[in-house]
Amino acid sequence: MPGFAYCIVNVFAEATAAHPRLTGNPLCVFEDARGLDTQTMQALAQQFNLSETVFVLPSDKATARIRIFTTAFEMPFAGHPTLGSAHVVRALTGAGDQLTLETNAGVIPVTARGDEWTLTANAPLTRPYVRSMAELALTLGIDAADIADTPLWVSTGNEQLIVPLASADAVRRCHPDTARVAAETTVKDASKILVWADAGGDAVLARFYFVRHGVLGEDYGTGSAAANLGGWHLARQSALPMRRVIHQGEPIARPARLQLNVDAQGAIRVGGLVMTLGAGTVTL
Repeated sequence: MPGFAYCIVNVFAEATAAHPRLTGNPLCVFEDARGLDTQTMQALAQQFNLSETVFVLPSDKATARIRIFTTAFEMPFAGHPTLGSAHVVRALTGAGDQLTLETNAGVIPVTARGDEWTLTANAPLTRPYVRSMAELALTLGIDAADIADTPLWVSTGNEQLIVPLASADAVRRCHPDTARVAAETTVKDASKILVWADAGGDAVLARFYFVRHGVLGEDYGTGSAAANLGGWHLARQSALPMRRVIHQGEPIARPARLQLNVDAQGAIRVGGLVMTLGAGTVTL
């Protein structure tokens, strides 16, 4: 019976926490997915029941190819799986601190300084949000006055609704309506919303919501959403270069820390600390 090795890492870990290895967004990475078909990959993602599970494969375009699965479907791109996979691929291959990963959204460059990993996102695509601010406020369980600026659908490989709020308090007060969130469908019919607010200096407080199997969920640390926030700033013509430190997971007691940088040319980079938690083998 074949065995498949996996590694558990936490991405966007908060180094200053009491137990930093138990912070950030968990990820399972299967180190060599040759021999696994799509149906089995999806079943393994359901088995581990994390926000994403990654399967590493050979690539003729990059250092490695990765396939990213939630418990319900395969994703073209996601930030924390890309960074966590790079951490594992470096350990497996000795590829060094500069490597590339082939995703279903294209080849993503990834670099490291120690265990701090940074990806360069695809150029963003945006489209307007067509519903009223009153409707959006009902969706999020806040007041219309809490919405500070123009919401936009943004995609750097994974489309999400980016909603700027007026204060960190408004972010904390969000209490989304599951049915209404589910109705905010993206071009691929998955409901994903980032709410965020400036929290002083370079700091941002953010929360990320999604609906999966009819249940509302909140993510611990969302790299694709950080990249899309960079795309929002480009669309809104914010001053460049810009740097933000995104704090996510605070209201659900799982702190995560993400770095967002947009350079003067508009290149979007997202990074954070990756920490290995454990490893094992699945026998099928």
